[in-house]
Amino acid sequence: MTTDNWLADTRTSYDTVAVSYAGQTREALESAPYLRSALALFAELASESGAGPVADVGCGPGHVTAHLSGLGLDVFGIDLSPAMIDVARREHPTLRFEVGSMTDLRLADASLAGLLTFWSLIHIPDRELKGVFEHFHRVLRPRAPLLLGFHIGDTATLKTKGYGGHAMNVWVYRRQPEQVADRLRDAGFAVEAHLVLTPAEGPPGAILFARRHP
Repeated sequence: MTTDNWLADTRTSYDTVAVSYAGQTREALESAPYLRSALALFAELASESGAGPVADVGCGPGHVTAHLSGLGLDVFGIDLSPAMIDVARREHPTLRFEVGSMTDLRLADASLAGLLTFWSLIHIPDRELKGVFEHFHRVLRPRAPLLLGFHIGDTATLKTKGYGGHAMNVWVYRRQPEQVADRLRDAGFAVEAHLVLTPAEGPPGAILFARRHP
């Protein structure tokens, strides 16, 4: 399994499918009550941690970012794919979106009141998780919440087509909730809860809540 060019391949893949992906996910939250509930709780926790910006890291076309904004958060989106950011800015012109990578977050220390990454960690190789979680810890304020969403499993597969049949070249990593929780604890987070999702179609998923230790 070769993943040396995984970051560039992930960026190119999502540039290719950006418009199709946006079309397929634009209304996704409307039929996802458990995800909406998790986002509402995250918004409540972020508000309790104090006024300040919240980052949606791996925001894609911005539909989750917009939902959180509707819940009253001062939220902005970051995504690796410039094409995804173009779509997000076009569809949500009042919100802030920027190109960036969770492997190298260009944000100030302790600057965020909350951080969310929904189904973006699935493209991060195991060897990169430590650095990613250390970035999350660095940019969050003490006691600020972190919300992760990811596929459950024990496999790594290469996705070569998706979202309208477009060619892709992106690795998808499925992990067990406790495995991810252990990595977060090692990075200085207190893991508080997780929810397992078992949809009728597609792989099971996990929603995991954590906080940065004081």
